[in-house]
Amino acid sequence: MKPHELGAVQASKLIAAKKLSSEELIRSCLERITDREHEIRAWLHLDPDAVLKRAREIDNSGCLGPLVGIPAGFKDIIATRDMPTTYNSPLYRNHQVGRDAACVSVVRHSGGVVMGKTDTVEFATSQRRALSRNPRNTAHTPGGSSSGSAAAVADFHVPIAFGTQTGGSIIRPAAFTGIYAFKPTHGLVSIEGVKPVAPSLDTIGWYARCVEDLTMVAEVFRMPRKAETASLGIRNLRIGLCRTPMWQHTQVGQRQLLEETADRLAAAGAEIVEFDLPPAFSDLTEAAYRIVDWEIRSCFLSEHLEFASALDASIAVKVQGSLTSTSDIVADYDHASFCRAEFGRIVDRQRLSCVITPAACGEAPAGLADTGSSVLNTMWTLLHVPCVALPVGTGTGGLPLAVQLVAPRFRDAELLELADLLASVTCHVSGRCEAVQ
Repeated sequence: MKPHELGAVQASKLIAAKKLSSEELIRSCLERITDREHEIRAWLHLDPDAVLKRAREIDNSGCLGPLVGIPAGFKDIIATRDMPTTYNSPLYRNHQVGRDAACVSVVRHSGGVVMGKTDTVEFATSQRRALSRNPRNTAHTPGGSSSGSAAAVADFHVPIAFGTQTGGSIIRPAAFTGIYAFKPTHGLVSIEGVKPVAPSLDTIGWYARCVEDLTMVAEVFRMPRKAETASLGIRNLRIGLCRTPMWQHTQVGQRQLLEETADRLAAAGAEIVEFDLPPAFSDLTEAAYRIVDWEIRSCFLSEHLEFASALDASIAVKVQGSLTSTSDIVADYDHASFCRAEFGRIVDRQRLSCVITPAACGEAPAGLADTGSSVLNTMWTLLHVPCVALPVGTGTGGLPLAVQLVAPRFRDAELLELADLLASVTCHVSGRCEAVQ
């Protein structure tokens, strides 16, 4: 196994044991990028000399930390002090913020190496698409808006990469590229230094090729823990099967994979509890879209005033227009608050360990113009709950399909434990990076 094929936990252990240096790991990753970037186009900014210099500093310092020497990619709406942060917008070409976003600072202080900035849909919201391609089939999108982050991890450029989700921009690209992803409870990871789209939904998360790497990063960000869950074993779990009010948008292959995943869990001894969400949840997706449009107004007002007609029209119309009444938007916010608490009550009443639900409508669309629909994700983002994408198989087109595990707010650590346990039963690749070929 070449160093760039290692997971973050694997590489960390080898670096700690002096069997691998950070410089060796990063050289291998850079060689992989050199070989593949012309086809995958995951990156907007790379400075090989700078990251190799940083790797040598780490190797010579003997410093310790959970991410020491591990390279990570960052979506280019996340600010970095020593690299451009362009939001993939011509309006911000060569833009230097001069300060790290909070999540970047946490990674650096934990010994991680900022490898570079990954491609994204412009501002993570507008019409200009990333140029990134799906490593599973480069004629298809890797999803969006965290396009480059997912593609970079799926194609073994880096073991971990960070993205953001306002609708489905972390979970869906993971589903399309056949990797793992974690979207924490809203607010558990600071969004300071991230270009906002809709702050009441914007959430930072990360990609990896195994659950244990997701968990290592979660520990760096101090995910709270309530109780041990997965140690009970699969036979003691009650798992909710939720098709959601958006079920009609799923493709046949995605529906079959969800049912087959539930069957595999049941065969392993888990109790599968099918349930429908109450009618109150049926309009949450539309409420989320209205809230996003409402919050875009303030988040992009400065760009509208500074750049005028040069700003993408899809953003400008939301800044200019009165898209909904204040009474309606208050009702949407209040309704979301009610459903957040109600979802937790539903899970507790039914004594569910977690919920399994589709991660995307189906396989990745062809081309780059359509990054896929977020309708299977947006409700969960509005509910502020943690989500884990698990690659469970492939569709008729030969592209990955995934499910997502969901739990009530702030049960992030427990959900990752369950994901690690369930991946051994459900996934077409193990939750452990040792099994990745």
